[in-house]
Amino acid sequence: MQANQITFPLGLLLLCYFFVCCHSDSTTQEDKEPAATSLNGEPLYASAPSEKILIQLQEKEHQYRIREDDPDNIIWYGRFLAYAGRYKEAIAIFSEGIKRFPEDARFYRHRGHRYITIREFEKSIEDLKKAALLIDGKENQIEPDGLPNAQNIPVSTLHGNIWYHLGLAYYLQHDFTAALTAFINCLRSGSNDDNIVSASHWIYTIMCRINRSNDHDSVLDRIDTTMNIIENFSYHKLCLLYKGAITLDQARRDLPEGPAMDAFEYGVARWYACQGNQDKCDQLLYEIVSGEGWASFGYIAAEADLYQ
Repeated sequence: MQANQITFPLGLLLLCYFFVCCHSDSTTQEDKEPAATSLNGEPLYASAPSEKILIQLQEKEHQYRIREDDPDNIIWYGRFLAYAGRYKEAIAIFSEGIKRFPEDARFYRHRGHRYITIREFEKSIEDLKKAALLIDGKENQIEPDGLPNAQNIPVSTLHGNIWYHLGLAYYLQHDFTAALTAFINCLRSGSNDDNIVSASHWIYTIMCRINRSNDHDSVLDRIDTTMNIIENFSYHKLCLLYKGAITLDQARRDLPEGPAMDAFEYGVARWYACQGNQDKCDQLLYEIVSGEGWASFGYIAAEADLYQ
């Protein structure tokens, strides 16, 4: 009798717990505010961040709360908010940094990046143009990685990231002339191979789109299989593909999943278009936007081509 008395309320408790969990899971996304809106008007929701990111975010927030007047604390807190998918909160933190430190180009650079993520390209261009003005005549600096590569070697610079993201924002607006200028400045900002392949990919793609076929092959002069690539493997393979040094099957081997794959497939789509195969290009673009990596640059670029 006692066993029955104990078992019944425990079973009821488990049943209630199961009901609450299932109900909560089924309504979570409906109740959440979208992190962004796609270019065809669909709400976009951030996926749950990893436990590692959440722990790091907590650490960055703690440091920020202790010293809110430290520009580095503001930047790192904003960056990790973005890594956790909280893009609008990250933008608000970078905006706070701009109010406190209006001459610090880093805040415009990072806010401009996250305006791209949420598809507010004009605001991104405004921020990144301001950042470019602030760095004019100043010495370049290595930008520390928030999500380090396998070798834990930063491969990007402040100047390079400003020009890269400005070029991308213009590209997403289909202002290819302005985008080309920005990416050429990005290419000139650093001599490491990762910077060369990332900028060269976009320069080649733009030249194809504006029918500068006499020029785009020369963009690939510095591209070869012996380059010391630490991070931008997808862009390296794309550039080798454009150059004819490898086949598409060879280029697709051993590529990581995630944003790098979207970037690669977007490059392949534009490569098909450059060869006159728009149908294959469109097929790949639709495949990209049917995925879940909506915050990746390859996904956003595919959206822009399909819906702008």
